[in-house]
Order: sequence, then C-alpha cells, then structure tokens
Amino acid sequence: MEQKITRQQQNHSDIATRFLNFGCRVVLLGAISLLTVQVSTGQAFMTKNGHAEFKSRVPLHSFTGVSDDLVGAINLADSTIDFYIDLTTLKTGIGKRDKDMRITLETDEFPFAEFYGKMVTLFDPESEQSQDVQVAGVFTLHGVSKDISITATLEMRGDELHVSAFWKLNLRDYNIKPPRLLIIKVDEVQELSISGRLTSVSN
Repeated sequence: MEQKITRQQQNHSDIATRFLNFGCRVVLLGAISLLTVQVSTGQAFMTKNGHAEFKSRVPLHSFTGVSDDLVGAINLADSTIDFYIDLTTLKTGIGKRDKDMRITLETDEFPFAEFYGKMVTLFDPESEQSQDVQVAGVFTLHGVSKDISITATLEMRGDELHVSAFWKLNLRDYNIKPPRLLIIKVDEVQELSISGRLTSVSN
C-alpha cells in the first residue's frame, strides 16, 4: 500500500512539474523569439483560445464535447508544438453529462491534458498552401503519458498560422474506464480534434 501511495505521489509530482514547465516554456518562447527575431522573424506562434473537440459514441447515438480554451504554441524555428487544455472547460450541452464526464476523467486530480512534440516532416512558412505535416510527441491524459504520431494541417494566412489535427485514442490506454449512459457503455475509442489560429508572439 505504501509503495502504491508513493507511486501515485510521484505521478502527481511529474504532472505538476510538466505543466509548470509548460508555463515556463510559454514565457521563454516569447523571450526567445525576441532574441532571435533577426534570424527567425515570425516563427513563434501562440493561441489562448483554440478549439478542442471530442466525439463519443454509444449504440445509435453520439455526443460531442467542445472547448474554446485550448492553449498552444508552435515554434517553427525548432519545430516544437505544445498544446494543453483544462478538461473542466469541455462542455457537451447537458450539465449532468458534463458532471459525469468530469467524474470519469477525475478532473479534480487530473485537470489537464497536454500534447508536446515536434514536426518530423518539413513545413514551408513561405507557402500560402495548406500543408500536412507529421507530428510525433507525447500526449498526457489522466496522469498517463503515451507516445503518439499524428498528421496536422498547417497553413500560413498573412501573419497567422492556422493549425488543425485529428486523431483517435482508446480510453483504456489512459486508465480511464468508459462510462455508461444508463445501461449502455460508451465506446472506448474517442475521436479528438483541435484547431486554432495562432498569432506571432513577436507581434
């Protein structure tokens, strides 16, 4: 029992450290962009109101949770991508279902989800065409971190960087027990998508 508590405490410490590090990265990203503006003008971008969405399915029915409080940063100079969301901001349109969702995700203990990774294929910021890029990194949810690879679509529109991505996850991979709506169990596989309009941190 003592070993279990120690491991759980360590998990909490790791998560707290990770999100503290994210806050530091956001601050440092702005500082670094100012220092490198002469060689990489407009290559660091941020948003605080990106869109996040998940879709759950049960037999003959599906529902969607959405939030416009996705926070993210992309640095084209080193290809890093970092997005996180406060899971309590997700809304499905029904208060009771939102409450059940927070209980399922144990948001009192694990309030955030985060993806941190890098683009592993090239993106040309000089092009005005949308470009699909491969992104590899770590997605953390419910205190569990998993390596994932996804395809993201990036597009420069003036001095803004637009991004969108879609992927699927299995709740059990993150130690989440699929909830039930009455006697019907929600599908273990969830569809996730994010989108955002990121502005240059040097503006």
